[in-house]
Amino acid sequence: MIFVITGTSGCGKTSLVRLVLGNLKDVQFAVSHTTREMRSSEEEGRDYYFVSDSEFKQIIKEEKFVEWATVHGNYYGTSRREIEKKGALGDLLLDIDVQGAHQVKSRIKKAVFIFILPPSFQELQRRIKGRGQDDAGSIQTRLDVACKEIRAYPGFDYIIINDQLDKAAKELESIIISTRCKLESCKKEIAAVIRSFSEDE
Repeated sequence: MIFVITGTSGCGKTSLVRLVLGNLKDVQFAVSHTTREMRSSEEEGRDYYFVSDSEFKQIIKEEKFVEWATVHGNYYGTSRREIEKKGALGDLLLDIDVQGAHQVKSRIKKAVFIFILPPSFQELQRRIKGRGQDDAGSIQTRLDVACKEIRAYPGFDYIIINDQLDKAAKELESIIISTRCKLESCKKEIAAVIRSFSEDE
């Protein structure tokens, strides 16, 4: 199953996804492409595939993205190949922006959509400033965009308020585990059980 995790910049979705990936087995992470510069804490192929503007635009032209968007002046996108390759290995988490989530929703019907909310605007502001990665103008832009993106939450299947990271991670893990128990998700396992009853007659 594909789990689409989204929310405003600074809501903590990336930290949340990393924690869940460390706690749950058989969960893959769909690495996105981006044109922004790599941060010192990041690694090529683990956090993002870092590409040039021209490389990104070529992938758009070849229609190889499931979703892509311009966010805060940089391109971000998730390739079809990444989803197909990682999705074959188990449940797949997509950590993407709100624009991208809407695109995925229009193209992949069998997916679970989860919106991460910060506990308050004030806390979001504190987190973005505390990262020390943006100047005053960029911080204000992120906050202005967040005020618009936050309105999208009613269109999602689940809402997680990321006040305490450990608690929010448990909630995300619960969504993943409960989805695995749905009839549609475990038809093969059910079929094996039913066959065992027939064989015993």
